[in-house]
Amino acid sequence: MNRVYISFIISLFAGLSTALGGLIVYVRFKNKNKFISFSLSFAASIMLSLSVLELFPESFIKIASIYYGLGIVMSIIFFILGILLVKIINKKTPLFGNDLYRVGVMSMIALILHNIPEGIATFMASYNNINDGLALGIAIMMHNIPEGISIAVPIALSRKSNKRGVIYSLVAGLSEPLGGLLAYLLFKEYINDITISIVLLIVSGIMISISINELLPESFKYDNKRETIIGFILGLIAVIFTLFIL
Repeated sequence: MNRVYISFIISLFAGLSTALGGLIVYVRFKNKNKFISFSLSFAASIMLSLSVLELFPESFIKIASIYYGLGIVMSIIFFILGILLVKIINKKTPLFGNDLYRVGVMSMIALILHNIPEGIATFMASYNNINDGLALGIAIMMHNIPEGISIAVPIALSRKSNKRGVIYSLVAGLSEPLGGLLAYLLFKEYINDITISIVLLIVSGIMISISINELLPESFKYDNKRETIIGFILGLIAVIFTLFIL
């Protein structure tokens, strides 16, 4: 089979795992408010941990190692740009409806932006070496599952539609293989460590802003501190585990 097709299939399965995480909305819970607090805190922890432990430091080091002092300034600027993008999008909040729905939409936007360069990495790794691509794809699948939860839960609860929650998580997941394939076919000469690092610095700014300003405050609204703390700790453990696998 053509290496392009194999690479696409590996990145496709990695992306579809996001929708797999979204299927949690079909699980019945006795106390809906506790479930919301846990899920939002878990999602916030996933985004914060992923940004702080992987996206920002790796991207920062790559850019700084090439451009030195200028690289440090560039990294900070791109990170702040991500935070500013969230503020710009928040000005359009009437388009997104209530707070819980906005949280879900913002999470989907952030994860689409995150999944595209992730899809490029999976696609390119698979194209160069199938075994490396499979290993990376499996690791990405594991941390895409909780990402799907962070999108599907607020969407499903705010719109009282489990199907819609899963569809939104599926859209975010499909951005991974499609982004990887299109980037390879159309812009492969421009794809390098620097361009990917720039995108991921912006994404880390977006994710941290959403986590601190949207997900965690929304989680605490339901007065379930125990569930919020447990969700945050489990999210951190999940990220550390998947990064260890990577």
